[in-house]
Amino acid sequence: MGINDKASVEAQYQNSNNLSTRISIHDKYSTNKQGFGNWIYSHYEIEDGMNVLELGCGTGSMWVGKKDLIKRCGKLILSDFSEGMLSQTKETLKDCEGIEYKVIDIQNIPFGDGSFDIVIANMMLYHVPDLMKGLNEVRRVLKKGGKFYCATYGENGIMEYLSSLFEGHGAKSDPNYSFTLQNGAEKLSKAFTDVKRLDYADSLEVTNLDDIADYMYSLTGMSGLKQIPREKVLEVLQAHTVNGILRVPKEYGMFEAK
Repeated sequence: MGINDKASVEAQYQNSNNLSTRISIHDKYSTNKQGFGNWIYSHYEIEDGMNVLELGCGTGSMWVGKKDLIKRCGKLILSDFSEGMLSQTKETLKDCEGIEYKVIDIQNIPFGDGSFDIVIANMMLYHVPDLMKGLNEVRRVLKKGGKFYCATYGENGIMEYLSSLFEGHGAKSDPNYSFTLQNGAEKLSKAFTDVKRLDYADSLEVTNLDDIADYMYSLTGMSGLKQIPREKVLEVLQAHTVNGILRVPKEYGMFEAK
């Protein structure tokens, strides 16, 4: 998938199936039991009455169990550019009151200047065709002194490790590095004056190799994988297990910009 291929991204996220597969692998096998979502939320500085916009909210699962935080918001808008994904979000959070839902493209945010105290865009900036246009839109709708939180991955994590295992089997890696922990600060600094990087320490310890195989097949960035028989994929993974555990490095974190 090309990093600016919007049609491919829309196909990948038109429903929650692929995303749910990727989320489940982290839920089941992460060594850091705090959880990436909980860690992200621990850094949000949301005060009573603040207006909050999330772009690319995905399935909405990260807001589950956060009713106190939701009530704290003066206005909370969860958005995604995929109507299918937004429908899943509404279902996920059907028991939560005080949330507005809206289809939004970060490159054209339909709100006036200075509308929000906080804007959130987790694990999605690398999909934006014109990233600077999107970042400038975020800056525009933020109030003076407002904060932008955006989580992303690094360039030395799960995809890179798994790709290294299959280099000799025809599966080529085509990672999307348009916004990573390594280059995100530089890109954010073109739109924001104060940018801080925060890193989340974690890894995977996988005991059911079928789960990691499902994860791999859900990725659009590992071209050629689908041509490898599943039996072979499992064989290669098995060869790298130790005492029944496949240890996979992770590199995730977030930026806080204002």
